[in-house]
Amino acid sequence: METKEYSTIPFTAKDFKSDQYVRWCPGCGDYAVLNTLQKVMAELGIPPHKTAVISGIGCSSRLPYYISGYGFHTIHGRGAVVATGVKVANPKLTVWQITGDGDCLAIGGNHFIHSVRRNIDINVLLFNNQIYGLTKGQYSPTTKKGYVTKSSPFGTVERPFRSAELTLGARGTFFARLLDVDLKNSQISMLAAAHHKGTSMVECLVNCVIFNDGAHGYLAEKEFRADRLLMLEHGKPMIFGVENNKGLVLDGLKLKVVTIGENGITENDVLVHDAACEDTTLQLKLALMEGPEMPIAMGVIRDVVEESYDSALEKQIAEVQAKSKVKTFDDLIATCEHWEM
Repeated sequence: METKEYSTIPFTAKDFKSDQYVRWCPGCGDYAVLNTLQKVMAELGIPPHKTAVISGIGCSSRLPYYISGYGFHTIHGRGAVVATGVKVANPKLTVWQITGDGDCLAIGGNHFIHSVRRNIDINVLLFNNQIYGLTKGQYSPTTKKGYVTKSSPFGTVERPFRSAELTLGARGTFFARLLDVDLKNSQISMLAAAHHKGTSMVECLVNCVIFNDGAHGYLAEKEFRADRLLMLEHGKPMIFGVENNKGLVLDGLKLKVVTIGENGITENDVLVHDAACEDTTLQLKLALMEGPEMPIAMGVIRDVVEESYDSALEKQIAEVQAKSKVKTFDDLIATCEHWEM
């Protein structure tokens, strides 16, 4: 099993804050994700000079400016390409890719699925506000069907992408989901992503107060959150609810909500979460649950061990070099056709 190296030097979130003014709208959910990320970076103990933050284009893609460390604000949809290059060129760097639902799943969709398939050791934070915010409110690949936007004045007729479905379909090894207002669990998910060796995909449900306010309001309402969210934890029963008495069981091939203490149901009947299971069947069912009948799964949904692309590439290069007679540039020239004048 591959492991990552961390420093014993203590850091604080302030060590990862740049001197740049944060230019997001007041109340934007991106602030919460930024603050959580800075706390996670400090807890990881990886120095700023060993951290790189790569982004594409969009509101969320401004984030590299606000992190003290290496950063690259690339072009639309190409964050995954640059993040891949950075990691392969310097495997010792911890690389975070910051992207939005439009940047990642529209113009950047092809790059996204292949970075997931290759299992590059990068941490992807997908800010999903279900709208194009930077360009002023057009519908995105995750906008709900029927939603009225600047580019769908009569309601979009398209079915949205579900990022978990894309990630697992591309043979992803890690998928987690967080909610901007739930800071504690957001930090847990990001830390798990950082410790995972391979492509870590974290869907960040964030609110756009200007163009799609309340997109995740159903989940964000604090008084109902316990009944509407299922916080998953590997090896623990899938229990939720204000009274912590609701759980998930299998009813044939479908997931079903039950109440512990009713109809003979006990905690032992409730499914136990297995994020490390290689078979994605149950993990995908969890990821695609929708309210109000079912809770929305949050936290780490999938976390399996598989060799990362950059690690495999390093090993391959080392093996070829060990067997090759070419050790220097002069050796390489000598292998080519040449003649003396």
